Amino acid sequence: MPNTNPPPDCALCPRLAAFRHDNRTQFPDWFNAPVPNWGDQAPRLIIVGLAPGLRGANRTGRPFTGDYAGDLLYATLQKFGLAVGNYDERPDDGFELRGVLIANAVRCVPPQNKPTGPEIVTCRRFLKATFEVNTGAIAYLALGRIAHESLLSTLGERRAAFPFGHGAQHILTGGLTLFDSYHCSRYNTNTGVLTEAMFEDVIGRAARFVA
Repeated sequence: MPNTNPPPDCALCPRLAAFRHDNRTQFPDWFNAPVPNWGDQAPRLIIVGLAPGLRGANRTGRPFTGDYAGDLLYATLQKFGLAVGNYDERPDDGFELRGVLIANAVRCVPPQNKPTGPEIVTCRRFLKATFEVNTGAIAYLALGRIAHESLLSTLGERRAAFPFGHGAQHILTGGLTLFDSYHCSRYNTNTGVLTEAMFEDVIGRAARFVA
């Protein structure tokens, strides 16, 4: 079976490995390792984000856990029946995803939250393995343009054939469906690029599709 997650001391991207080492020194109690996929073991929907946040997933070890993006994402998933339990920003809070798996295009936290092109390409092997293993998935949800583009490249699709746009819905090769959303970051919501209503519209359509 292909490796869907990097090892804890993955050295494929020297810049990210060095940043991870610095964070371990500065924040020894944090997770500070490649953040693994998280969610249902038999997902029908795979959500693809960009990369762990420094004080979010890099601190807690669970995708979108510990920062505002997670607050919005998990509350919305729960609203549409894709999650159950009480989200408390901790990996041991008992919160569970139903029919959903979350994976990041880049598994290690990048400086300034900006992975380089080569880092995105290098980490793509784990996203590819994730798709290959989870054959029951019928839909994807890309959070942001970079996640969208990496997802398409991972699947061998032509990016020009499926332009990113918030609320866009694409039928990919083999009949798989891709939903697009702006990333649920605090910056996007604070600037009005993404509203809760806009995000709920996309999550709601994805939830109904995989129901």
